[in-house]
Amino acid sequence: MASHAQVSVTAVSKVINNAYGVSPAMRNKVRTAIDELGYRPQAVARGMRGRTFTIGLVLPHIRNPFFADILDGLTTHLDTTDYQAFMIQGGATRPVEHRAVDALLSRQVDGLIMVAPLASKNRLEHIAQDKPLVVLARHERSPHYDSVLADDEAGAELAVAHLLQLGHRRIAHITHQDDSLARPADLLHTIRAATYQRLMREHGLAGHIAIATSYYNEQGGYDGARELLARTPRPTAIFAGADQAALGALAAAHDAGLTVPGGLSVAGYDNTHLAALPNIALTSIDQDGHEMGRAAGKLLLERIEGRRTPVRFTVTPTLIVRASTAAPPAP
Repeated sequence: MASHAQVSVTAVSKVINNAYGVSPAMRNKVRTAIDELGYRPQAVARGMRGRTFTIGLVLPHIRNPFFADILDGLTTHLDTTDYQAFMIQGGATRPVEHRAVDALLSRQVDGLIMVAPLASKNRLEHIAQDKPLVVLARHERSPHYDSVLADDEAGAELAVAHLLQLGHRRIAHITHQDDSLARPADLLHTIRAATYQRLMREHGLAGHIAIATSYYNEQGGYDGARELLARTPRPTAIFAGADQAALGALAAAHDAGLTVPGGLSVAGYDNTHLAALPNIALTSIDQDGHEMGRAAGKLLLERIEGRRTPVRFTVTPTLIVRASTAAPPAP
């Protein structure tokens, strides 16, 4: 490699390990030689010398299109670096998530990004003492890791206020349950549900508060909506805390013989690509998953480079109005 590039072995090592003090011309010569020879350094050997130039991404699961937006944002940022991301599914329980994290750590990744983790804050801080860590979608603060999150209170306010402005009074909500050990006040679904209840009370609609506790997936949204639509009086609008749940609610409305939005308005959260499909046209809250993933990658690499001061990056949500919401039917 060094002879092919006509540079010293030390120079090749510095370029491969992304060390300081390498001129752009030297870096280009080495990288050209790497491309010409098809050289790929072994990650384990690089890890023994300090870095593997890999990071671990822990997702709850891979079914939610919003997680794909996060991954796209992360890889967009990593494309400008020497780093690659390893993705692993954390699962629905803490033991499964624990094993997933341990699997990444055993492969000597240089840092971790965890999306909506179930682990306790103590567990996250323990991880962060060993590896740089960025946590997405948890509202707690820690001096040991960085946080990337959306303003879930503002997002839920936008969704509920939109339905109120359309004239709805019987607005229901589908929330989520999980195996998390975080404080309830730090969980995004708790914040969204609490905001929904607050706005209903502020508008004198406490008697119409109706919440179905289910899951942020299609089946959970379907089951939650069926439960809500069986109540008397029946809601005229449903705010689902995630687009996946909203898709299930749309299916439940169809099975109940209700048109959307004529018989029932449905709003979601995440503004996934499915929400924009013409045959779905779901009103949703956009929290810019691409930007969240990009920010997480940037913050993690800063941590790997030595930054220790915690950073909290917050995305401001926006309301995207589509054809799934309209004024309630006439009494």
